[in-house]
Amino acid sequence: MNKLEEIENTCEYVMQNAKHVTINEEAINDIIKNWNEEEQSHWLSSNPFGLLDLEIEEIVNFLIIFDSIVFSFWGKPKWTLTTIENEKIDGSFALIYALRNLYKQYHHLDFTKITEEEFKNVLKGNVEIPLLQKRFQIAREVSEIINKKMNSNFYVYTKKMTKDTDLFNFIVDNFPTFEDERTYNGKTIFFYKLAQLVTSDILHIRALKENIRVDCSHLVGCADYKIPQSLRNLHIVEYDEELSRLVDNLQEIEENSIYEVEIRASMIVAIKKIKEGRRNKTNAIDINDTLWVLGQDKSKSNYPYHRTRTTSY
Repeated sequence: MNKLEEIENTCEYVMQNAKHVTINEEAINDIIKNWNEEEQSHWLSSNPFGLLDLEIEEIVNFLIIFDSIVFSFWGKPKWTLTTIENEKIDGSFALIYALRNLYKQYHHLDFTKITEEEFKNVLKGNVEIPLLQKRFQIAREVSEIINKKMNSNFYVYTKKMTKDTDLFNFIVDNFPTFEDERTYNGKTIFFYKLAQLVTSDILHIRALKENIRVDCSHLVGCADYKIPQSLRNLHIVEYDEELSRLVDNLQEIEENSIYEVEIRASMIVAIKKIKEGRRNKTNAIDINDTLWVLGQDKSKSNYPYHRTRTTSY
């Protein structure tokens, strides 16, 4: 069994034994009836800050670094950047903006040639970004692996991989930072959120830019904090009183706690149910992206997202 299958199987085990999180089958059926595949789009297709204006080789080499450090933005106040157009941005799009500026300055994102101080300066916002040093260490580690194992060019080394399982396995086998496992009832639970994210991002953008056929059908979903929030707002995922109190009062939930594992597992299982309800007409990762984009609309959020400080998401 490969890791992608293990993600689904172990998350189903969690939900079969969950104490604090349930899936509302009636709400699942409602969203299945109203789902529209034509409204789906990849989350980067809007070309944030001209990312897609770069050559495909530059984009892919950008994404392997970006997706290794696109995690844990929450805080009070939340880390926010101000663009040259005086627009305030946060989260994933703020990180894209910062790294695009870094790329414009150095014409590369080789973190063996970028100092932590330079990294800190380009990320300078209203507050220091959470896990700043850890992000820099990870970006440097990824750069070192690419330089040593892939002749300093991740794109060239992987450009023949157009199937998600091939690229995903290559990433998790070569970059330790993408490991994303938890323990529940003594059993290992697999998530691999960022490894799936970078696989999806690269293949979707390559399909768009290179006009090639890619296969993303085996990816199962990126268990983060925004998609569970979307599912809870849709009443698809429901928390018991104990967990609701923690999440709604913005209390930090410990990494690898029963709460965190059940929240993350519930979204993988919910996405699978939506996919199966649509008779597999859409890929799980496209459902994932649609739910993530929905979570960016703060006007539709009745519930906050859970807070867990982690490098996994």
